[in-house]
Amino acid sequence: MKKQTKNIALVALAAFCLLLLTMSGCKTASKNTGLPPEFDILTEAWQLLQQDYIDKDKLDAKKLSQGAVRGMLEALDDPYSMYIEPGLRELELSDFEGKFEGIGAEITMKDKQLTILTPLTGSPAEKAGLKPGDKIIKINGEPTLKMSLIEATLKIRGAKGTPVNLTILREDSAEPFDIQIIRDEIKLESVVYQMRDDILYVKITRFQKSTGNELRNALKDAVNKGAQGAVLDLRNNPGGVLNAAVDVASEFLAMGVVAGVVNSEGEQSSIPVKPGGIGTKLHLIVLVNNGSASASEIVAGALQDYGRAKLAGSKTFGKGSVQMVRDLEDGSALHITAYRWLTPRGNPIDGVGLTPDFALELEGEELVDWAVQYLKNLIKIESLAPAYS
Repeated sequence: MKKQTKNIALVALAAFCLLLLTMSGCKTASKNTGLPPEFDILTEAWQLLQQDYIDKDKLDAKKLSQGAVRGMLEALDDPYSMYIEPGLRELELSDFEGKFEGIGAEITMKDKQLTILTPLTGSPAEKAGLKPGDKIIKINGEPTLKMSLIEATLKIRGAKGTPVNLTILREDSAEPFDIQIIRDEIKLESVVYQMRDDILYVKITRFQKSTGNELRNALKDAVNKGAQGAVLDLRNNPGGVLNAAVDVASEFLAMGVVAGVVNSEGEQSSIPVKPGGIGTKLHLIVLVNNGSASASEIVAGALQDYGRAKLAGSKTFGKGSVQMVRDLEDGSALHITAYRWLTPRGNPIDGVGLTPDFALELEGEELVDWAVQYLKNLIKIESLAPAYS
């Protein structure tokens, strides 16, 4: 199967090479385009296709060029670097509007399988019982083995009120099982909070551009109401905008760095904490699980490294990379993994995840109740400590 895929990618890449050249200059392709000499064989393959392929009317340069780019990205064996076709790029941009119609689940590729990263809070996916780590092996009876992440997303999304059938393989289940989910309009809320006596409970569902300001407003309100501690719930938060993660971490850290950065040249740098955080003196605990990924792990890792907060729950997902989106001339785009994140102490996140200080099997409100009581006990112990002058 791998050999067949490589052959297809090779043929498609030949078409890509053609688009970069005029036929009269094919023999000097690498010199004229900046491509490495290894790409010369692709031009040769294209010429042989034109010469020998029986159905020459199927040699659609546009279609083959898209297949070429897709093949190059797939050959990287990186589930987060991908080619986005023009129509799919429009779909992707619509996500930034804060709402869409579908089941409300973040999906990803893990171990080359379509996997639920997290069901969004209150979504049809969550209500139907989907869990982080569930493998989607069929969509409406169609196997997902050869689907790209975007193709699968398109098939799962659809008009509000319509059903989609997913065949799920769960880690603790012996056999796959089917779930029917009725699609709905999904609104992407960012920050939800409430006071639990003198403890602020704040859940961040995803990191959007507005998340930092939303959290800051929640903290202001909580401090005015006498909050002494905060439970930061990052469970099932798939991540999002980097700047929002920096804003969130900076509300609880007085100084230091939020994360280390390794770029495509192997150079390391760091992202500093923004001064003026409102929650820097609140007692803090952070809730995480295997649906906590990317920006969630950046925030949780920074707070854990500095000893600012304990993590409670289960091990996080382990997505410590960020993708740059580069738009192409035809309206398509490339997602290119360009950076990897390290915690402030230099610990890797990608493929590793974060291990909680308190590994607990509690879920839902039970874990929230545990965290609130943990903070109350901590505050009580501190109040009983002797003071010296």
